[in-house]
Amino acid sequence: MKHGSLFSGIGGFDLAAEWMGWENVFHCEINPFGSNVLKTKWPQSISYNDITKTDFTIHRGNIDIITGGFPCQDASIAKQDGKGQQGLQGSRTGLFWEMVRAIEEIRPKYIVAENVANFLKTNGGADIRTALTELARMGYNAEWRVCRASEVGAPHHRARLYLVAYPSSIRLQQMQTFFSYVAAQTSPFTWSPYGTSIQISRGSTWNTEPPVICLDDGFSDKLVREKIKAYGNAVVPQIPYAIFQSIQEHENKNQSTTAQQQDNI
Repeated sequence: MKHGSLFSGIGGFDLAAEWMGWENVFHCEINPFGSNVLKTKWPQSISYNDITKTDFTIHRGNIDIITGGFPCQDASIAKQDGKGQQGLQGSRTGLFWEMVRAIEEIRPKYIVAENVANFLKTNGGADIRTALTELARMGYNAEWRVCRASEVGAPHHRARLYLVAYPSSIRLQQMQTFFSYVAAQTSPFTWSPYGTSIQISRGSTWNTEPPVICLDDGFSDKLVREKIKAYGNAVVPQIPYAIFQSIQEHENKNQSTTAQQQDNI
């Protein structure tokens, strides 16, 4: 599978694609910190910066899956003052239309998009309807679900909306879903103070997420701010990885069926 990411951040989707053994063909990130992380981690991938100035037509028909966590600033529940939650009418979350343009230019088989859970409610629910309408116009069916980091073992909730789109020719059977590998939450959080830190536990540890401790780590304030901002905007890669597993399973079954049909001929 060949993968391209939009609004790539520090590469959460790209990392999940790497775990799958897929090829990360390109990424697109305008933030300098995130862009540098991507270039360092995936130097073999094509690196784009400003999505509004990027022509993706050179990738048409050569990308299997496009991912993108389009900006959430105009959909976040933290955006309560001023003009409030503008959703797709805002200048940041409205960059969704650039993702639509990229999809039209590339025509991937699969699309996985991510945003805050509140995107389901912005502009009275009109924004999610608009997104689904645009995907349908381009020939895609879609399913969506609010997934939490705790569902894949993380010691925090971090609820995010994930949407998977695929060609209308794909007909899933009843009860089938591309979210089948995202497990349901199994236990509530327990909070316990420990020394100078607050640790969160759900009965097990998550080795990739160290506890926060009140110590000077020796990094500059600017670097710490950039890292915290990047982590805050990033997807938890275990969630797209679970979605990717379902997509790959479907592809494998489809290839097996096609091969069997050819053998019968």
